[in-house]
Amino acid sequence: MSKIPLTIDGEKSLKKVLADLKFIERPKISEAIAEARAHGDLKENAEYHAAKELQGLTEAKITEIENALANAQVIDVRDIPETGRVVFGSTVVVYDTGKDSEITYKIVGNLESKPEEGLISVETPIARGLIGKFVEDEVRISTPSGEIEYEILSVKHL
Repeated sequence: MSKIPLTIDGEKSLKKVLADLKFIERPKISEAIAEARAHGDLKENAEYHAAKELQGLTEAKITEIENALANAQVIDVRDIPETGRVVFGSTVVVYDTGKDSEITYKIVGNLESKPEEGLISVETPIARGLIGKFVEDEVRISTPSGEIEYEILSVKHL
């Protein structure tokens, strides 16, 4: 299996989510199952079936995160010298010429992507279009919603 790129912050965040699932959510679900069992007949017990379904989803999420962490290549962008070049983990400020606005992106791994917070996956068209470019470069990127044109204003390794 190939290594999954992950930032230091992404690794910390995933470890926290994993701990919450294992030590907070898992025991709550076990209690809910035990309580539903106490109600008797399990065939028509909606609470029991809902709790069992939630247990299955939670166990699948735990497995997914454990596998991701086991196969992660954790990259600390602060160890990479800043050259003005966009790399995995860097924070990039761009000027969107079409919208006349500045946007800040941090290029991260898939599992830590939160576009609404400016954390974009390395596999998105925008990140792919920015990686390897330098400050002051103008970039034209094709996205599912159309072409966008950016000027790279700054690249930081935070």
